[in-house]
Amino acid sequence: MNGVDRHRRRAAPSRRDRIGRAVLIVVVAALAFLLGIAFARTLDERPSSGGAVTDVRTLTPLPQEPPTRTVTVTITSP
Repeated sequence: MNGVDRHRRRAAPSRRDRIGRAVLIVVVAALAFLLGIAFARTLDERPSSGGAVTDVRTLTPLPQEPPTRTVTVTITSP
């Protein structure tokens, strides 16, 4: 490589490149704006909570049957 190649500057962007970049920025900004509007409308249209609802039920116990078999376990400590 010679010294000229290392110090070569990049050419200034052409008018077409600047216009393309500006159009791209405008399109991205418009999409972000529309996405924001859609998100806000979604939040506004969601159903509101109807408040707390409490249900009280009293359960009656089922009758207990006596056990069919009983076992006694005796443990002696060593």
